[in-house]
Amino acid sequence: MSKIEQWKKERERLNELLLSKDHLGIKRFFRLDSAAYEPGSLDSKTKEMLGLACSVVLRCDDCINYHLIQCAGAGVTTEELLDILNVSLIVGGSITIPHIRRAMQSWEEIHSGK
Repeated sequence: MSKIEQWKKERERLNELLLSKDHLGIKRFFRLDSAAYEPGSLDSKTKEMLGLACSVVLRCDDCINYHLIQCAGAGVTTEELLDILNVSLIVGGSITIPHIRRAMQSWEEIHSGK
């Protein structure tokens, strides 16, 4: 099982654990987060690309993996991904380089299925 598949399973398990506690504020935040990526003035693909760029700048590897998976599902190409990572690097600076490296590795795993 690939690292990305392991990550997905662990994320799902932990989300179920957290949401099983039935806290209204947490559930509302999760719904708000999901709704933010639904089509509106911007399509979902564009919103996921924005989410990925923000996640890289914020240096959140979990968020990066999530948005990489969503971007792949939305049809983002490798060329588009490289542009997203480039913008993220310019905005976030060299401290984002380790996250960009891991993002590229995850992207390759997503597309290889390994």
